[in-house]
Amino acid sequence: MKIISLQYPLDDLSALSLDKPLSIAIGHFDGVHRGHQNVIRRAVVEAKAAGQLSAVMTFDPHPKEVLGQGDHYYRCLTPLHIKTKLFEELGVDLVFVMSFDTSFASVTPERFVDEVLLGLGAKQVVVGFDFRFGSKGAGNAEALMRLGAPNIAVHIVEPLYENESKVSSTWVRESLEKGDLDTASLLLGRTYEVTGTVVHGDGRGRTIGFPTANIDFDYPYVSPRLGVFAVIAWLEGKPYPGVLNHGMKPTFNKEGVQPVMEAHLFDFNRDIYGEPIRIEFKSFIRAEQKFSSVDELIKQIGRDSDQVRQQFKA
Repeated sequence: MKIISLQYPLDDLSALSLDKPLSIAIGHFDGVHRGHQNVIRRAVVEAKAAGQLSAVMTFDPHPKEVLGQGDHYYRCLTPLHIKTKLFEELGVDLVFVMSFDTSFASVTPERFVDEVLLGLGAKQVVVGFDFRFGSKGAGNAEALMRLGAPNIAVHIVEPLYENESKVSSTWVRESLEKGDLDTASLLLGRTYEVTGTVVHGDGRGRTIGFPTANIDFDYPYVSPRLGVFAVIAWLEGKPYPGVLNHGMKPTFNKEGVQPVMEAHLFDFNRDIYGEPIRIEFKSFIRAEQKFSSVDELIKQIGRDSDQVRQQFKA
């Protein structure tokens, strides 16, 4: 799979050397949840049927962040490097990463179709039912069909429902913020994960018999609620089960500190400072709490660890 960065106005597109027309899915696709997957798979299917290249156009950063429509969009479910990996797993040939800035935000729907889609050689475009494009979201899926005709065939994918509710990035975010990992995994079609680097913490975990890997994240992820989780940590391609605390460590800290994530990996004693780490959130164990003594904290961590070990055995 090839990844191509684009900036509006587009440069000489002949340098892209695309030898076939495109069937392209368009969207930000934060989360690449099961609804997004339906849109992308449709583009792949249509491309194969017509002998075209399958492509995805995504935007970086999130349009709503640039347009000031929500600060929480600064935090993402899937940063670009994870999104592109998921696109490749879905069978996509090309990914266009369109830089979303104020200049691109002012492009009219007509210019987007004429200068971007036709300029790239799109013959088929696949979008979700609620797709909006162009300055101030003036264009919708029906407008895309009208503006693209007769050169571009537009396919509109209907929403995916789970328990009579529409699968959406917002629902995934809300589920994570509640600690409802079962629902988040159901909507995503996979376990929620984050990536980062192992950094030095305060070293207190080792002194109480539970050494932890403190994680400095690569990107501002949407974080699950504060509390204790069963996790799988991936280091150098190998999985290590463990228990992760996401919180303020109230037994030791006063108010005003920022939440941190630290994972205690079972039967693991290697020095991994500075190494990349990927964390899969498997289940929520309990809310974070303040203990009356360090001994009480140690006992609870032991109970948490036993519970998580039993879960993984099952």
